[in-house]
Amino acid sequence: MSKKVSELQKKQIKDLFIQGNSIQEISKSFQFSQQTITRQLKIIFGEIDFKKFKKKISFSSQTKKTIGGTNFRKTDSFSEEENKKDIDTYSANESFFVQSFCEVPPLLDELPEKQKDLSSVSISEIKLPDLVYMIVDKKIELEIKLLKDYPEWSFLPIDDLNRKTISIFFDLKIAKRFCNKEQKVIKVPNTDVFRIVAPILRSRGISRIVSSEKLIAL
Repeated sequence: MSKKVSELQKKQIKDLFIQGNSIQEISKSFQFSQQTITRQLKIIFGEIDFKKFKKKISFSSQTKKTIGGTNFRKTDSFSEEENKKDIDTYSANESFFVQSFCEVPPLLDELPEKQKDLSSVSISEIKLPDLVYMIVDKKIELEIKLLKDYPEWSFLPIDDLNRKTISIFFDLKIAKRFCNKEQKVIKVPNTDVFRIVAPILRSRGISRIVSSEKLIAL
């Protein structure tokens, strides 16, 4: 008897697909057949949008490999006890973001805004969850990527793709999937901190926060 895809798994499958993971990778992660994953994605996105996403992900697959491999684990294998054990108890606050850059060499000034970026929403306008998660290295320093490292935003102009970003995750299990052995997941229990430290991040050349749902402008 085939397993039923839960509502939570449907959301996670959607998020992973948007973030550039192939149907084969998602299938292995959840231990569903590729046909089941494909069927669910077609229901979620519709036939036309599904084909567009699939084509874009296929085109970006080589780029994704250079970003760094992700060790996928079956969602159900994360027990509540494992979550408490694996996640770092460090809570990010304002001082964390300041200290994270204490040894970072000066970066270029933020790229100029040539026009309003309609694909992003301002940090002052968005309502974030009370709790989010971030990936840091073993020294508790932020993981910084260029926007072009995210296949789902590859349609943006080249100036935008060269922006420096940080990522936040709304789901702990998804955050763990993108965390390698040299990194750890930390929790941010008060997301107002991003508004407070936005000027600090911008001064370091970081102008966007990437989430599974929105591209947030600092």
